[in-house]
Amino acid sequence: MAAETRELRAGAVVAVVVTRHRRELLADSLKIIAAQTHPVDHLVVVDNGPDQSARDVVESYPLPHTYLPSHRNLGGAGGFALGMLHALSLGADWVWLADDDGRPADETVLAVLMDEAVKRDLAEISPVVANIDTPAKLAFPLRRGLTWKRSSDQLGVDFLPGIASLFNGALFRSSTLDVVGVPDLRLFFRGDEVEVHRRLVRSGLPFGTSLKATYLHPDGSDEFKPMLGGRFHAQDPENEVKRYYTYRNRGYLLSQPGMRKIGALEVLRFGLYFVGVKRDPKAFLQWLRLVRQGRREKFFRY
Repeated sequence: MAAETRELRAGAVVAVVVTRHRRELLADSLKIIAAQTHPVDHLVVVDNGPDQSARDVVESYPLPHTYLPSHRNLGGAGGFALGMLHALSLGADWVWLADDDGRPADETVLAVLMDEAVKRDLAEISPVVANIDTPAKLAFPLRRGLTWKRSSDQLGVDFLPGIASLFNGALFRSSTLDVVGVPDLRLFFRGDEVEVHRRLVRSGLPFGTSLKATYLHPDGSDEFKPMLGGRFHAQDPENEVKRYYTYRNRGYLLSQPGMRKIGALEVLRFGLYFVGVKRDPKAFLQWLRLVRQGRREKFFRY
């Protein structure tokens, strides 16, 4: 852990990265973070897997940094909560979030985000999240009205208000975190980003995504299965662990203020997918069970 006695300058940016057993990917991410044309004043890395420690990777970072090993896997939610609180305790005015399997597309990403945030007076701003192997495509499909977009050129604008991918290159003002808080440890992973997005929407603070900046991330669109000619999608992760956390946490989210109205639609949508498309009623019953577990706030780990 680097010394932290030096007071940060006014307007300081602290980058927070959560990692677990991805040393090579983390090294790639830190390399481009260190090269940003708008300087990162301090880096905080939360390591959820110190049994395969990334300490030496972090300590090779050329700028001020802090390595926080967690000997209990806090998941993405807890890892970001710990890192964000630590950034605030250092005196950050801005907190820049990144996961270990993605990275800024180039050295100007932070500069563009800062410029856009100041110019538009935003509480939070995100870059567009592109497929790391095919940057012309989005890493996650984005719904606009009744259609889903899978490439950035389909979006047709350079700024999307009220839309953000919050843990992939998102830049928060510290004052925003005073209002919306940090991720909920109980969610572990899956849905923690949606929960913070829900809080942002309800706060009334201005936020959005700039298509002038790009963050690269592995493709995540395969989980979203199209129905009715692509008008609807259902998220269907490939393994049991991801399904458990995805559906359980979704049940909790749909019981929260601001999301309750879509709960009944979710039952119809997933019923159509599991029974009508996948023809697997047992999977639909499992979905119902996990959603109910989340609504009752039974946050047992898998």
